[in-house]
Amino acid sequence: MKVAVWDTYVKRENGKIMHFDILVPDNITDEQTIFNFGIDYLKTKSFKTGRLTSNECRLCHIEQATKEMVFSIEQKGYFIIEMENCN
Repeated sequence: MKVAVWDTYVKRENGKIMHFDILVPDNITDEQTIFNFGIDYLKTKSFKTGRLTSNECRLCHIEQATKEMVFSIEQKGYFIIEMENCN
């Protein structure tokens, strides 16, 4: 499965910037759908964050999904790679 990687930065309430990638099947191109996946992920955090918009989330590249990514996408529609300040 090919996935689109959406590079995402969101400001936390403490001022730190969260950096994570939202991975979706490459045939999903509707930005609002991808933003909704990001919002869904942010709801799992114990801290508050700023808004997620096209200024914070942009298509970066396409890559081949791993088995773990495919499993998550089949379950939730997306996969998250946490990069910085996500916990």
